[in-house]
Amino acid sequence: MRYTLFGQTGHHVSSLGFGAMNLPGVPLQQAGDALNYALDHGINYVDTAAGYRNSEEIIGETISHRRSDYFLATKTNKRDYASAKEEIERSLVRMKTDVIDLLQIHYVNYVSEFQAAMDAEGAYKAALEMKEAGKVRFIGITGHRPELLAKWIAKGQFDQVLFHLNLAQPFALQELIPTLTKMGMGKVAMKPLSGGFIQPVEKAIRYPYSQDVNVIISGMVSVDEVKQNIAAMEQEVGAEERQELEQLALELGSHNCRRCNYCSCPLEIKIPDVMISSQVRNVFGLLPKGDGFYQKSKESILSCADYEPCKEKPLCEQQCPYHLPMRKVIMEAASYYN
Repeated sequence: MRYTLFGQTGHHVSSLGFGAMNLPGVPLQQAGDALNYALDHGINYVDTAAGYRNSEEIIGETISHRRSDYFLATKTNKRDYASAKEEIERSLVRMKTDVIDLLQIHYVNYVSEFQAAMDAEGAYKAALEMKEAGKVRFIGITGHRPELLAKWIAKGQFDQVLFHLNLAQPFALQELIPTLTKMGMGKVAMKPLSGGFIQPVEKAIRYPYSQDVNVIISGMVSVDEVKQNIAAMEQEVGAEERQELEQLALELGSHNCRRCNYCSCPLEIKIPDVMISSQVRNVFGLLPKGDGFYQKSKESILSCADYEPCKEKPLCEQQCPYHLPMRKVIMEAASYYN
């Protein structure tokens, strides 16, 4: 396991981090076995959020007795001071700990959200107060707009950023990661499989592993998944493999969707999932989770072509900050069912 100095925190963190978002979907014993196996085998970074159902409680129940073995990161998606402070205090209780190593302002994608969180009575004030009280050690931010995140960190108010980085979403490389490196901040990459669309798993994980990041958060729910993820990082990435991965990322990332979720569809099509999986589907096919998404979305995807309000000017495309051809990609996705 590779360990690197995590920004200017003084902590050395494992290159693989345990993403606990999906733990509420499995039995407690299975979740605990996975977490403890991860700690036993060198993973020392655990990532969760107040909004991940009862994920924080699972961590409290299963590994709080090993608190010194891991760097604990959680998040609040509240934007105002009072709600954020209440949520942070609740997180401490849920995870049975006296201190949160990293408290992140969660899922900030709009300028208005950032302004609200950073307001005089915003969530950032709550995080600072908890830091001054010794209940939070460091403060970070997460989001899906890498170019905005690069601007938002300019004042030096954060210690870390959590962002997408995978073969189908390499966009953080353009501005965000160089800015983080220059500022000496913690760099955490999430969604190495892009929510279950990218395969093979080993190749998917080795792409962010080859980049300038401290931790790759992988959502694991079993001992077998932990083993598979650790195995993917046993060998360093050589020059030839790096070049192959970079070329593949150019191809798979050509959809240009950041998963910022500005788009909304009256037919309830999950447009970012269709956009991001479009190139992956053509090159590698889909993992079972990805195929399940398409089967579940069949009716809405096939209905898109006949939806009258979008025929002249698609509603989703009017909302996209990147002006992407969403309707065209969805029309092409319909051929998946032929």
